[in-house]
Amino acid sequence: MKKFSGEVLFLDRSDINTDEIIPARYLTEISKKALEPYLFEDLNLDGFNPKKDTAGKAVIITRTNFGCGSSREHAPWTLEVNGIHLVIAESFARIFRQNMFNCGLMAVELPAQTIHHLFNDYAGTDAAVTTDLENQVFHINSGSTSEQIPFSLSDFDLALVTAGGWLEYADSKY
Repeated sequence: MKKFSGEVLFLDRSDINTDEIIPARYLTEISKKALEPYLFEDLNLDGFNPKKDTAGKAVIITRTNFGCGSSREHAPWTLEVNGIHLVIAESFARIFRQNMFNCGLMAVELPAQTIHHLFNDYAGTDAAVTTDLENQVFHINSGSTSEQIPFSLSDFDLALVTAGGWLEYADSKY
């Protein structure tokens, strides 16, 4: 099972699309690893440097409709090869969200007020998230500030994550 904990990258924008996660010009690469250097290359956020700002990050917290655009799996693959296995947002594009779970990654939706609170209290700090998958609770901390935030996964999504993705799940069941 993948690790769903680590330092947080805050992306303060809604509607980050799959072309901004991995530009379409790199979709001819033949391995996931080949996608690694291009994560967020075309994401336009004031002051955002994709190479510098994503280094060492394992969790993304963002706004609404993350992963909109095309249905390709390359976007979750690019997150995965960069060590990002958890994205927390108010909402996700439906196909992107399912592609995350199919790859054994987590796309967790939290209420708008919770996302707003996380940005207000933790963005701009060295925030980290630890995931307690069994109890479905995030532990977020930065310096002396910490709190627990409950989340919910369906039984099937939890089974996909625990198995490592759809292929591993299917291999164990069929």
